[in-house]
Order: sequence, then structure tokens, then C-alpha cells
Amino acid sequence: MTLGLSASAQTARAGGARDKLIGAWHLVRIDTPGSDAKARAGQQPEGMLIYTRDGHMSVQLMYPDAQHDLNNEYVHNGYESSFGTYDIDEATRTLTHHVKGANTGSLLVGKDLSRIYQFTKDGHLIIRSARSDEQWSVEWQHY
Repeated sequence: MTLGLSASAQTARAGGARDKLIGAWHLVRIDTPGSDAKARAGQQPEGMLIYTRDGHMSVQLMYPDAQHDLNNEYVHNGYESSFGTYDIDEATRTLTHHVKGANTGSLLVGKDLSRIYQFTKDGHLIIRSARSDEQWSVEWQHY
């Protein structure tokens, strides 16, 4: 054990998935299949995702003007934001976001959102819901 470093910081220093995750990411694209299971075409939102070394996370997405009426569990009036803490399980390649605050209020606050993650050969981060009823995927690139 290295003095002064927590176990999670030591893991990050070792170069594992947690180390790759840390930092600020910008949105590359969101793929959301329609009822025909094909990705929906359209303008992509702008977005930022942040993971800190001490276990905090934050995500923000702003959809194009044409989608400002978009509302669901994650999005309110074309805007999505949440923050909280996260855990990573490198063995199962899952992240869990523990939502402390969100622009959709009680729809997300207090929930644990399980996500499947993958790093591409070019260093992008792809996140998918672990829920079988959600078929979206989000691709991020480090700033």
C-alpha cells in the first residue's frame, strides 16, 4: 500500500478502467433505437460527463431547439442533468450512478442507475443502460 493514497486512488494509478474513466468527456453521439430497432436520425445534443477521482459524477445534455419539448425520466424540456457519486465494477464492466440531484427531481433523485461501459480502441467511452427496457447507447470522448 502506498501511503497517502486511498485504495481507489491506487487502483486508478495502476492504469485500470477507473483511471481511464476519470476526467471530463464531451458527447460524441447518442443512439436511441426507434420502434423498428434502428437508430433514430436527427440532430445530436451537446453534452458533458465528468467523473472525479474521489467518486463523484455529473452529466449534462442540452438537446437542439427542435427537441426542447422532450421530456422523460432523464430529460425535462430538452435538458438533462444529474449529479452524485458512482461505483465501478471492472470485473463486470458496470458503473452505478447514485443520483443525488437531477433536473427531473424525484424521477431520478435517490436512484442507483446501473450502466454498462466499454472503452473503444480509439479511447472513446460507450455507456449503455443495464436495463433491458432501455436500448440507448451514448458515446463520449475525453476533452
